[in-house]
Amino acid sequence: MEHFLYRLIPPRPTFPADATDAENRIMEAHFGYWTGLINERKVVAYGPVMDPRGTYGVAILEVPDAAAAQAIADGDPAVRSDAGFGSELHPMGDTVVRT
Repeated sequence: MEHFLYRLIPPRPTFPADATDAENRIMEAHFGYWTGLINERKVVAYGPVMDPRGTYGVAILEVPDAAAAQAIADGDPAVRSDAGFGSELHPMGDTVVRT
């Protein structure tokens, strides 16, 4: 299995403190999507990073290959919402994983 770092980039630096009702609904779908992937054992961990420069989300994917990782990234409801969210996906190389 290969590992990838996924980063969800919010629509603005002040997000989620000033999230709209529509954005909160998008985030509910986003959390449901990633929780499903945890349950399918395709994701090791996910959640917000409380960076003082601006909160963003991360996930560590554990999948067979880059195509599987890209399919997961492309399926994120936040990015698909066309509400200003962006994302990055990066291979992790020689990942050390707890057994």
